Amino acid sequence: MAEFLQYLFSGITVGSTYALAALGFTLIYNSSNVINFAQGEFIMLGGMLAVYFTNAGLPLPVAFILAILIPAIVGIVMEKVTIEPVKGAETVTLIIITIGASLFIRGLIQVWLGKGTFSLPAFSGDKPIYILGAAIQPQSLWVLGVTAIVVVALWYFFNRTLSGKAMLATSVNQTAAQLVGINTSKVLFVSFALSAALGALGGILLTPVTMTSYDVGIMLGLKGFVAAVVGGLGNGLGAVVSGLLVGILESMGAGYISSAYKDAIPFILILLVLFFMPRGLFGGKSTDRV
Repeated sequence: MAEFLQYLFSGITVGSTYALAALGFTLIYNSSNVINFAQGEFIMLGGMLAVYFTNAGLPLPVAFILAILIPAIVGIVMEKVTIEPVKGAETVTLIIITIGASLFIRGLIQVWLGKGTFSLPAFSGDKPIYILGAAIQPQSLWVLGVTAIVVVALWYFFNRTLSGKAMLATSVNQTAAQLVGINTSKVLFVSFALSAALGALGGILLTPVTMTSYDVGIMLGLKGFVAAVVGGLGNGLGAVVSGLLVGILESMGAGYISSAYKDAIPFILILLVLFFMPRGLFGGKSTDRV
């Protein structure tokens, strides 16, 4: 029982980061039909910048705020420079553009901050908390708590604010949203900024647990994409639940089968789900846009 709980806690912790990444994919996909494969680099940016600003002597809160704001600005610049000029292009073209942006960001960080592996101190110390014989790190509670707050805040934003409802309207029918006076261009860059900020937040939370480097965004982004597709591309609830599911299955597989297959498990899952449920577990917006 203790072993099972240990793997469960570990899976939920990393799965929360996948959930934030999947939400980032969902936000951008809903507003623009773009599948942003640079999402993983925002996770990397959050962790790397938090380490950089912390080592520069800035207080943790200031370092973390900057590590979220800068990726958000990068997200806006990326949208304005790479996506807006080719609005209406083929889906494959847009995907290739986001992959190019991902390579550019990764290369820039590699040159600037190097190829080393970095970590942050745990926010509340590293003395484990024992639950039924399983140890859970205080940092894991930070990851879970902040993720829960973000999910609730996003629900409130989309259901209780005009800006959020404008984004929802744009995701349902962009042309109709324009006809009723919604500035869809503004919705698009807000989506990119919010998506980048979510990714950066996930990177900051996870860095004390798993450490970070210039190339961690590749796999984290792909697993976030898996979560988004498994939950149903465009479905926010599906993104959160599937992110946790991917993390738990990955942890269980590494513990009970072999850690050598850990990274393969999410991709096996996406193949099974797409084979039997092409629109994902919770149903995506439409199959012709996957």
